[in-house]
Order: sequence, then C-alpha cells, then structure tokens
Amino acid sequence: MKITIIGAGNMGGAIARGLAKGSLVNVEDITVADPNKKCLDQLAEEYPAMKVMNDNREAVKNADMVLLAVKPWLVQPVIDDIKDVLDYNQIIFASIAAGIGTEQLCQYLDREDGEMPPVYYLIPNTAISVMSGMTFITSVYSTPETDARILALFDELGKAMLVEERLIGACMAMASCGIAYVMRYIRAATEGGVELGLYAHDAQAIIMQTMKGAVDLLAATGNHPEVEIDKVTTPGGITIKGLNAMEEAGFTNSVIKGLKASVKK
Repeated sequence: MKITIIGAGNMGGAIARGLAKGSLVNVEDITVADPNKKCLDQLAEEYPAMKVMNDNREAVKNADMVLLAVKPWLVQPVIDDIKDVLDYNQIIFASIAAGIGTEQLCQYLDREDGEMPPVYYLIPNTAISVMSGMTFITSVYSTPETDARILALFDELGKAMLVEERLIGACMAMASCGIAYVMRYIRAATEGGVELGLYAHDAQAIIMQTMKGAVDLLAATGNHPEVEIDKVTTPGGITIKGLNAMEEAGFTNSVIKGLKASVKK
C-alpha cells in the first residue's frame, strides 16, 4: 500500500514514524508532504527511503491512501487543491483533523460527478509514533475490505477500534486528550516522589514502571481495577489511607470532570 500523508507536524510525523517502524508498509511507499522544510528534513534524516516533498498534488499521485494530518481550518483548502488529481476508484481517503467529521469531508470531496472514495475520520494519539497508539476509526462509503485494511494498519501501531461517529468526542477525550492527562498524573506523582526525598529521574522511573505494571495486570487478568485495588488495601493500611486522601481532594471527580470538559458540545 502506498500512503501519502499531508502534514508533517506532531501527529502527521508521529503516524509517518509509526508506519515506517511497522511491517505492513514499506518505507519507500510512504510519502509525506508539508510546506515546513524543517519537519520534512527531520523525517528524511531518520528514514532516508521515505519520500518527502512540499507539493501536495504531486504527493498524492498514485497513492492508495491519502491521509490528511493538517489543522482543521486547512482541510478544505487542501482538499480543494488535490481532489481533481485523486482517483476516487483507487484511493482510501482519511483525515485526523479534529472536529471535521465524515459528512463535512464528503462535502469537501464532492466533485459533482457521483464518485466518492471510502472516507475515514481517524482519531489517533501521539503514542502511535512508538507503536503504542490508540486510534478510533469511523467511516462512510467504506467496505468490509477497506475497514479491514485500515484496522490492520493502525492495529500494528498500537490498538485500533471501529466506533460510531457519535462517540468520537468521548473517544478523543479518553485517548487523544487522555494521553496528556496520564502525563499530568506522572508529573504529579513525580513531584510527590521528590517531596518524599527521591531524585526526580528516579521518581519518574518508578511511577512509569508502576503504571506499566498496572496496565499489564489489567490486560493479563481482565479484572476491574477495583479488584486489583482490593488486593493491596489492607484494613488500616497505608494504601487505603492514601486513596482516601486522594478522594478527599477530589481525585475521581476531577478525572471525570476533565474528560467531560474535553468533549465539544
């Protein structure tokens, strides 16, 4: 599969790097277009076989998949620039621009000739660059075959999930915004470790391994988190005292409020 990514910023660059590390797409079949020469030079230095250019129209020629990784306000002008050179019978069209759903994408792609490619609205997070991303996928004009190709592609970059478009906002809050919330917890726990006398780098290493262990436990057992919590909260012990102090400060409520605040109304 030949893939063209338009946009080499944080997310576009992360996807390009993730695909280059995977086994389903050859590096020489990845093309990245962006007006920012610095972003392109960084990718070319890391992956010399990857094609980089600043001409979007040239970049999409002969592509099997075109992925827009640009800011939402750039989606329409970019599509207007390239849609006359796209073969709608050949390509899969995808976008990760937040808030620009499939209906709007189809309006932009409409050439008034009755043709429309499979259109995908994807919501990944930045961990995709280290093949640990969480990507949500919704689509129109797709087929089971194109769905399977997209799922396989992004499953290799972490985990991918087909969802109803009405749930995209909630999914974005949980994973795309959520990765920042997890980072904030790591920072807070690191600062707590420093207050307890640890060096910052040691405190961060401890909390990162602890979080990894917690995730691995849930993945291995399928247990509800509370089951694992019960295993380490002995009556009158230090763990339950710590949990109660966190709840008194509003821990669970703060997390829920943060997630709900992230969903656009």
